[in-house]
Formats: sequence, structure tokens, C-alpha cells
Amino acid sequence: MTSPLLDGPRLEPAAGGAPRQLVVFLHGYGADGNDLIGLGREWARELPHAAFVSPNAPDPCGMAPTGRQWFDLSLGDMALIANGVKQAAPALEEFLDAELKRRDLPAQSLALVGFSQGTMMALSVGLARHSSPAAIVGYSGALASVEALPKEPGAGPAILLVHGDMDEVIPVDAMLMAREALAQAGLPVEWHVSQGIGHGIDGEGLRLGGAFLRQAFATGASPTP
Repeated sequence: MTSPLLDGPRLEPAAGGAPRQLVVFLHGYGADGNDLIGLGREWARELPHAAFVSPNAPDPCGMAPTGRQWFDLSLGDMALIANGVKQAAPALEEFLDAELKRRDLPAQSLALVGFSQGTMMALSVGLARHSSPAAIVGYSGALASVEALPKEPGAGPAILLVHGDMDEVIPVDAMLMAREALAQAGLPVEWHVSQGIGHGIDGEGLRLGGAFLRQAFATGASPTP
């Protein structure tokens, strides 16, 4: 069985020319790629040489017919969620590999930014990739499974987790548990709790995400020819 081909809205680097980095947005349950691509416009000043792409998840969403889903989230059981991430991973892996190849970019030029269900995908796929991305930013999400955690301390991307303390969909405790599991695996994790924020991204979370990606790319940058 072949993986479904993913596609979605794109933004070229604000500085023009060929991109030096690639930021991939992974939307939440019931949304689509248009939901997050606007973050690329917000981060254009921080990341002027980055291209942005926000693929639509592979499946129609049963709970939101006009939206998409990476996997069925309606059942809510963590074992089923972990299996859903595993089933959706090959299509996302194929998309990431194809985008990097098309842009002629190395693995360390990639960053994944997820929201909610997209954060589950970003963490699971990003941590399991053979060549680690530069960074993962996860908003309002959770770590679906510890299977992807690297066995060697320090052998993974920089990670930022941001979550609202009033999140009614995925409680902030999910972020705290993810932070603990990632830290125990020896991964560098930064985190921020947005006060008074529900299941969404506030201005401070957006600012932190852009600054974090800029720093992560600068730390892992190779000399420009």
C-alpha cells in the first residue's frame, strides 16, 4: 500500500532567492494547511531565508467534513492515538524527504511546527527521523508515544513546547508529561505556559516560536558557500 501524496499552501522566502531553511507546519484535527500557513508570514522577519509549507493531512475528518485529520482522534484512547500516529507517519516522512530534495536542503535545515494533533505528529516523526531536523516546535499538543525517543542522549532536535494553562481540549498536563519524558531521554527541551490561554496560540507563544527557530537554525547552520 503506497502512502497518500501530501500537498498544501507554501510561502517562499521573504528575502527572495533559494531557501536556506524549510519550516513545515502540521495542522490540528479538523483543520487544513491554510490554518497555520499564516504563521510563516508572522515569522518572515525572524526567518527571511526560510520557505514555509503547510501540508493538508491525508484523511477527511469525520467530525469536521470540510477539514482534514492525520488520524482519527475521536476515540481519545492514547494507545489508539499512538497507533494512529504510526499509521500516518509514512506519508509525512515521504513528504518531508521530497520537500528537502526539491529544495536541495540538508536534514538540519528542516524544522517542524505542530499544533494539537499536528504536535503529536511533529514529535513522533521528527524524533524518529534518521537525520534529525534542527528543531521541533509543538503548540497545544502531547507526546503520543515514547517509541520514537532517541536512545542516545543529545541525539535529537532542539524542542520548544508551548501550551495554554486553560486548554480545554488537551490539558496542560499533557505538555508537562511530554517535557518530562523528553528531558529524561536527554533531549534539550524549552517550554512555556501561556497564562489564560485555551486551545490556541497567543502572541507571546508566536514570538517565542519564531525566536526559537531562528536560534535553532543559527546553531546548526553550516557555512554558506
